[in-house]
This record gives sequence, structure tokens and C-alpha cells, in this order.
Amino acid sequence: MLYSVFLWRKGFRQDSRNNYFLLLAAFAFHTTAMVKRGFSLERCPVNNVYEATLFIAWTIVAANLALGLWSRLRFLGVFASPVLFVMGVFALMPELDPKQIGVPQFGNAWASLHASLIFLSFGAFGLGSVAAVMYLTQEHDLKFHKLRAILSLLPPIQRLEKIASGFVTIGLVLLTAGLSLYPELMHQKHGVYFRSDPIILWSIFVWVVYLVLLVMRWTGKGGRRFAWGTLASFAFILLTFWGFMLLSPLHKS
Repeated sequence: MLYSVFLWRKGFRQDSRNNYFLLLAAFAFHTTAMVKRGFSLERCPVNNVYEATLFIAWTIVAANLALGLWSRLRFLGVFASPVLFVMGVFALMPELDPKQIGVPQFGNAWASLHASLIFLSFGAFGLGSVAAVMYLTQEHDLKFHKLRAILSLLPPIQRLEKIASGFVTIGLVLLTAGLSLYPELMHQKHGVYFRSDPIILWSIFVWVVYLVLLVMRWTGKGGRRFAWGTLASFAFILLTFWGFMLLSPLHKS
């Protein structure tokens, strides 16, 4: 994150290769920790707010590393680093990771797939918000005729809007797939296909918000409004997900 701030101050005129390798090193530690936790608990580590937050962050880093193979997209990691740092500090709150009592029973692969798809969608939305921040930065520099807009190594503003839209589309597809498994999971566990639950209603609301954003983009009302909407929607996810997850009786059982 500190190195990202340095690149910001330099006006993005310096290659972000060092930032990329710092993220790569962090990703190696992060992956090792998640694998060790999964084996120690004998389950997929996506079952409380702590694990969910780290899984979303892991997804964002993995995608950033893949996209960073193209030098013009490597600055995604620069914009993502502060968000990832804040998510990591937030996840360290002790109450988000309650101590497991007894041997956990999470043998249902469909439940793990349901959770993984939804958290992967949040990762895609996070990447969309990162691209949106890059778009807004470029748009601001161009609007005020700043020399940084010409000298920086950031991708063109049109490409950034397409990248943000692409990530939102991927996220919406993943979220739709994850939510589509919910009725069957409810039927297996409770004998009904739907039961009102705070986190499910919240997820449906998020789905509607991102669908509206995409419709707005497809009807030619993208640009700055779409970028701000993408950024605000992911901020909403970060600020409210943990609260609704803690309120959910179904996801505590």
C-alpha cells in the first residue's frame, strides 16, 4: 500500500513492476494461510465473516496478478492495494472469527460452491470498482487538463470503462449462479425452497443494483455515472456485508 501511494505521488509515470511483485509475495502467504486453515478445519474456509473477507481479498489479488501480466493493466494493483489493506485490517477484528466448537461438519459441496460463487462475484465487483477509480482519476486529469493525463502509464479512459463493465458483468453472472443454488440448499436442509433471511435479501438487493448499473451502461448512460455507481456499490458491500452476515440465522446454523 505504501509503495502504491508513492506511485500515486509520481503521477503513474513509473512502471508498477515492484508493486506487482509485492502483491505476488503477499498472495503466496495469503494462499498458504487459506490452505492451512482449510485443512486444519477440514472444510472450505468460507463460512464466517473473517473467512469471507479474506476469500474476497484473495480473489481480487489473484485477478490483479493475472491482469498484471499486461503492463498497461498492472496499475490495477496500485489502486487495489489500499482497498486490500483496509480489508485485511478489518478482517483482524476478533469477533469476526469465532472459535470453532467441536468438529465442523461441512460435507455439502453444494453449500461450499454456493458460498464460493457469491464471494467470487464480490471479488469481481471489487475489481470493477478498482477500474472505476482508475477511470475517475483519468477523467479528472483530462477534465482539468493536467499533464499527468498524458504522461501517465494508465490505460485510456475508454478501455477502463470497458474493463469496469466487464468485471461487473462477470460478477453479476457469478452472483446469479450462486443465488440460483439457494432454493435447492434450502430444500435439502429445511424442506422448503425459500425462507426469508437477511443476507439472502441483501444479496438479491445487490444483484438488482448491479443489474441496473449494467442496463444503464448498455443504454448509453455509462461514463462517470457508471464509474461512481460501481464504486459506491462495492463500498456498500464492504460496509454492510458483515452486519447482514452476523444477523443471518441460516448462515449461523
